[in-house]
Amino acid sequence: MKSPAELTEVFRRQGLKVTPQRLAVFAALHGDCSHPTADSVYRTVVRDLPTVSLRTVYAVLTELSELGEIASIDVGTGATRFDPNVDGHHHVVCDSCGAIFDVAVDRLTVSPLGSPDGFDIRSTEVVFRGQCGDCRTTSNLSTPNNTKTESS
Repeated sequence: MKSPAELTEVFRRQGLKVTPQRLAVFAALHGDCSHPTADSVYRTVVRDLPTVSLRTVYAVLTELSELGEIASIDVGTGATRFDPNVDGHHHVVCDSCGAIFDVAVDRLTVSPLGSPDGFDIRSTEVVFRGQCGDCRTTSNLSTPNNTKTESS
């Protein structure tokens, strides 16, 4: 994950202006491992820069994604998420709360069945689904112990 200063240099090398709005988005993403949505990045940015628009935040996130500095991911949680970690990894998604975590996978070999001739596979994304520890703990606490259902 690049620092705001490193992202500033990337933008300057591309001939893009480094505006206060862009700097605020860079700062909001730095160190955020939650795979934030554009809305959550916006809520962070607007605290320090109240005049920023959601549209501007989306535009900066799109620029960063197009430059390969963040990944735009859709893991079926209802909103596009943004991942500042662009090193090769996969994701674990909690079906209960929607939290997304990075996970490294050793030796992943995927061979699609029936892919069209000449299809050039450039990347593979693996999403593991389940329930995070916090949600498992919460659901275990809300389930009474030793409860049996009697059937007739």
